[in-house]
Amino acid sequence: MSTLVNAATTTSASEVKLALENEKLHLSGMRCAACVQLIEFRVRQLPGVSSFKINSASHRAEVAWNADIISLKRILSAIMDLGYGALPASQSPDAFEKKEHRLALWRLFVAGFAMMQVMMYAFPAYLVPVPQIDGDLTPDLDRLLKIASMIITLPVIGFSVMPFFRSAWRDLKNRHIGMDVPVSLGILCTFLASVWATFAGGAVYFDSAIMFVFLLLGARLIESKVQKKTSAALRILTQLTPGMAQRFIDYPQQPQTEQVDISALRVGDSLLVAAGEHIPADGMVIAGDSACDEALMTGESLPVSKTIGSKLIAGAINISGALVMQTQEVGGATQLSQLIAMMEAAASEKPPLVLLADKHASRFLLIILLLSVVSGLVWWHIDSARAIWIAISIIVVTCPCALSLATPGVMSAAIGILAKNGVLLTKSRAIQAMASATHIVFDKTGTLTLGKLQVSQVLALQQQDGSEDEYERARQIACALASRSTHPVSRAIADYLAPHMAGETSADVPDLLNLHEVPGAGLEAVVNGVRYRLGNPGFALAGAHLDIPDALKQQTLAVLATEQGALLLFALDDILRDDAVAAIRQLKNKGKKILLLSGDRAEVVARVAVECDIQDARADLSPAGKYEAVRQLQAVGHIVVMVGDGMNDGPVLGLANVSVAMGQGAAISQSRSDMLLMSNRLLDLDFGLTLAAKAFALIRENLAWAVFYNLIAIPAAVSGLLEPWHAALGMSLSSLIVVVNALRLYRVPQPQHILQEQV
Repeated sequence: MSTLVNAATTTSASEVKLALENEKLHLSGMRCAACVQLIEFRVRQLPGVSSFKINSASHRAEVAWNADIISLKRILSAIMDLGYGALPASQSPDAFEKKEHRLALWRLFVAGFAMMQVMMYAFPAYLVPVPQIDGDLTPDLDRLLKIASMIITLPVIGFSVMPFFRSAWRDLKNRHIGMDVPVSLGILCTFLASVWATFAGGAVYFDSAIMFVFLLLGARLIESKVQKKTSAALRILTQLTPGMAQRFIDYPQQPQTEQVDISALRVGDSLLVAAGEHIPADGMVIAGDSACDEALMTGESLPVSKTIGSKLIAGAINISGALVMQTQEVGGATQLSQLIAMMEAAASEKPPLVLLADKHASRFLLIILLLSVVSGLVWWHIDSARAIWIAISIIVVTCPCALSLATPGVMSAAIGILAKNGVLLTKSRAIQAMASATHIVFDKTGTLTLGKLQVSQVLALQQQDGSEDEYERARQIACALASRSTHPVSRAIADYLAPHMAGETSADVPDLLNLHEVPGAGLEAVVNGVRYRLGNPGFALAGAHLDIPDALKQQTLAVLATEQGALLLFALDDILRDDAVAAIRQLKNKGKKILLLSGDRAEVVARVAVECDIQDARADLSPAGKYEAVRQLQAVGHIVVMVGDGMNDGPVLGLANVSVAMGQGAAISQSRSDMLLMSNRLLDLDFGLTLAAKAFALIRENLAWAVFYNLIAIPAAVSGLLEPWHAALGMSLSSLIVVVNALRLYRVPQPQHILQEQV
């Protein structure tokens, strides 16, 4: 009975899973973290919605829902009912954004024009005493100017301020307090109090209300432009994949192609990519010669030559000749799609310091509203004529826009600049750790070196009859074992032996039983009842001694052995990356401590350490040994950046404060990394550390300014030293300062090697 229940449950679960649909959305109207929280909370409560996450930097969202329960139209309606705009990612938001931008300019124009007029009417009241105290401005003329100011202010209240009022009403209706609540209260209270004073007598502040609106609209217009600039990298990447592709109907039998949507592509399709077109999917060239621009994906500024057998990356631009490609990854599985997903995830994350600030920003709103009420009541007993204006000044001057705007611009700019230079930041929390890093730990093979090992010599160490057949059989087994691994040493051995095995039939390929790979050591399998090992000498010989010729001690060695002894000795050469020495030198100049942790032999590691001028180099380390070395550094308070390549680096990459994987590295090392060097240039790591330090410094500056401003502004407003127009000016300028400050990140000098390539 339980089996039937379990089967039914499994079937039901699979049916629900199959019914799930996914879509990316463009959102508009969000102003702060509170907006993000409100939308996510409401949408996630909709029946049938499986997941919903917003990227506050790019204003994009990902939603998954059960199509049998709810429709995408209903989800979009729920977002729009909250007062925000929402469009599927397949529909370009350009037309909507242009319309909103045009409307924002009109609102700003109306507020600016009204501000100039009201300022002229307010000028005599500020500078010329009224007749009651022997002035020249008559009571009738004074009231006339006030009424004129009120009439001119009406279009501002009815048109320019409407976005704030709508947002505030939406927040209150949803029992939520966002930034537009105190802003709207400040504007509305100033206007209504001034209307009352116009007819009852007393000072009016129509000019202050309009100035506040004008400055706030101007600041938000600038914020919008900065947000687009800082998220430009994400926007460009999302537009790289073409909407349509030319698919061969039956290649190579028929030359005809058909236009298909890229969502209809399948693995194994043959596509025609004309010159000037974007590559629609990941794949391989099967006909044609050309060059592709892969700068946005890999940071490689020069075109990359493509011939038969070359890899193609979705989003790259085919520059010259036409190419025929066979798809290997399509849709969300392409490198471009994964890159976009990781960048969006990174942009939506925040460093620990920023999370702390955001946590208190929402509470700050409620405290300010309470403080305004209490101050107004206290001042009512001190000077009732000033009580309402002081309460309004407190609301206006301390709006926490600066706190909420302190981070998104900086983080988006940092992610975009890094991506432009071939560095993909997958977790934004790495920014804070990189800014305070003390130690940079490198793996050797594939990291400091190219990882493209070549077999320079093969020695037969026959322990049996020494016949040619025995030698060939050993080569066959070594080739079969090596071809089962992605480790650089195994790849090199397989590439070397494969041409020699080309003439063999499938019957000659040995059957490998109980095959498994020991990370950082090698592979082993059973062939015809005999256990074979291929890997470093210590692993292959199970610790037994092997006499190595002096001429080979400076090279990487691999051994094929059985329990009876060694059969083959492979000597491999590797070379340093062109920029390894320069990158290490620049990192040292920054005061970083450099370590080299490798599983290779001591002689090989020592040679690389000398060439790179690394004093602390450790060899013959297992993955556990690397893990323990990094753990000991962290135990005494050091912040460790680990740079690795290969499966054996997975554990230590997961432990490090910041993990960096090479772009050509193993998938497991990339999946555990906080940063990917897509360009495979170590100098870009140095630039990444420079930019991270600058970005985190700007975030701290913005947060410090927001705190300092409020520490000064709140006491000044409570004590009655600020007029409403002072408060309007101060709040708008404080928000504008943190937004513009984020643009300073673009002034970080480009790396010298990038400038040289551009020239």
